[in-house]
Amino acid sequence: MDKTFSLSRRLVAEGLGTAFLAAIVIGSGIMGERLADGNAALALLGNTLATGAGLTVLILVFGAVSGAHFNPVVSLFFACQSMISWRNCIAYGAAQFAGGIFGAFLAHAMFDLPMLDVSAQARTGIGVWTGEIVATFGLLLTIIGCLKNKPESIPYAVGLFITAGYWFTSSTSFANPAITLARSLSDTFSGIRPEDVCAFMIAQLCGCLLAALVTKWLWMHRTTRAAT
Repeated sequence: MDKTFSLSRRLVAEGLGTAFLAAIVIGSGIMGERLADGNAALALLGNTLATGAGLTVLILVFGAVSGAHFNPVVSLFFACQSMISWRNCIAYGAAQFAGGIFGAFLAHAMFDLPMLDVSAQARTGIGVWTGEIVATFGLLLTIIGCLKNKPESIPYAVGLFITAGYWFTSSTSFANPAITLARSLSDTFSGIRPEDVCAFMIAQLCGCLLAALVTKWLWMHRTTRAAT
């Protein structure tokens, strides 16, 4: 992230990027469901490919401005690692939540749906919550691992991990509180009931904490001699 960008510009980048991400997730879910003719696997595939590709592009576009978090858990993780200030973490989170909500409304406007249409899609249970912990942990591990080893690969690695996460996690890899809230406002393919949102966010925070502990242990102390 280029520190010459003002906080206001970084917040606009975070809000705009998160809005686009929410619109991509929800909009591709709507389009996929409409075209799949009842085939849920085909609808999920369309949702997956659009999200992974769109997220990669958004990180490439906004990464130099704000770091392209688009995710309060990512901002929280970076604050815990002293990579951004807590003040900026809170400001980023506010911009991300606002952007996610706007993105949900935008997706509905594009597909001629009511602007506010609360989801009735149930996503709950230990298996699903475990999936969210795994998804969030894996996302953060991907980000910090690439940051330590090959920073230029982050956009592609994150996009690929989320693409994979849609299919290998039981939760379909939300891994983002702002997008989780946005999806609760859309009674469409990618939606989640408002009453399930809190448990998802708790699982995401657990994944964040686990990632903070593991990445600190893995990369804080690098040995200077060959292992014996």
